Amino acid sequence: MEVYTGIDLHSSNSFIGVIDGRDRRLYKKRLPNDLDTILSALAPFKKDLVGVVVESTYNWYWLVDGLQEDGYKVHLANPAAIKQYEGLKHTDDESDSFWLAHMRRLNILAEGYIYPKEERPLRDLLRRRLLFVKHSTAHILSLQSTITRNLGTRMSVNAIKKLTEADANNLFDSPHLVLIAKSNVETISHLTKILKRIEKEVMSQIRLRKEFKLLLTIPGIGNILALTIMLEVGDIRRFAKVGNYSSYCRCVRSERLSNGKKKDENNRKNGNKYLSWAYVEAANFAMRFCPRAQRFYQRKKAKTNGIVAIKALANKISRASYYVMRDQIPYDVSKVFG
Repeated sequence: MEVYTGIDLHSSNSFIGVIDGRDRRLYKKRLPNDLDTILSALAPFKKDLVGVVVESTYNWYWLVDGLQEDGYKVHLANPAAIKQYEGLKHTDDESDSFWLAHMRRLNILAEGYIYPKEERPLRDLLRRRLLFVKHSTAHILSLQSTITRNLGTRMSVNAIKKLTEADANNLFDSPHLVLIAKSNVETISHLTKILKRIEKEVMSQIRLRKEFKLLLTIPGIGNILALTIMLEVGDIRRFAKVGNYSSYCRCVRSERLSNGKKKDENNRKNGNKYLSWAYVEAANFAMRFCPRAQRFYQRKKAKTNGIVAIKALANKISRASYYVMRDQIPYDVSKVFG
């Protein structure tokens, strides 16, 4: 007898639903988020279990890893792609768990990618780097704004990064403004040290695949962006077509058209925000250092605006990188811009 399990995962508990091949409910219970407790509940069904479906929430690592290590076939459900019929009057955790199991039984489950456990910590470390970059940028812009408001001059970002605590003492007459400047400078310096430490750790530990060197052939992509793309993508073969990949990178428009007119928007947040950031950064660098990319950007900007033009260039680069990684070939600018 084939058995299917759905787990509706929450922050502190999980609801488990088990069905057989005829959709008959064999087990249902809410359990605390404790691996041993969940494994004990599934143990009577293990011999007949075809698959365990876990909802892809922010905290799935421990559960998916634990189930896989215990020998279960685990499927990570994509919540954005498995909406139930919106006309239902009532749904709850119980119905959601059985719905997951039901879709697995019918072989229509929209699955997410289970990133390899051994590479996940390095990927997450690089993600935290982006968080520190954002904090550093916020302090740089804050100090830049303070200087402009009080002195009437604009100091460049590179100049602010080079400021020392002694320089901050001489920026303003007011001791309060000096304290603001010193606080910003100290924070920027501290965050810079953290960023360098993270970059050194990632570069020393990561096993660079061939894709990394090939991504470096794309104008606008340096070491950090190539590492980000390589680690976020994982196995490029999980994307059947280039359109699937560019959509995952949030490089395409999110809109719903009917009769040639825009009626609504789909979920803009579908996809990977880190790849989205990486390709926008790559587009900004390519626009400055690649003449063909610059001409493409200027043509788009003339018809629309700068933001749309950058996103269009980011889409070009994401599509190019897909073929570079999939076919293991260097970047060819003539194939991208004609």
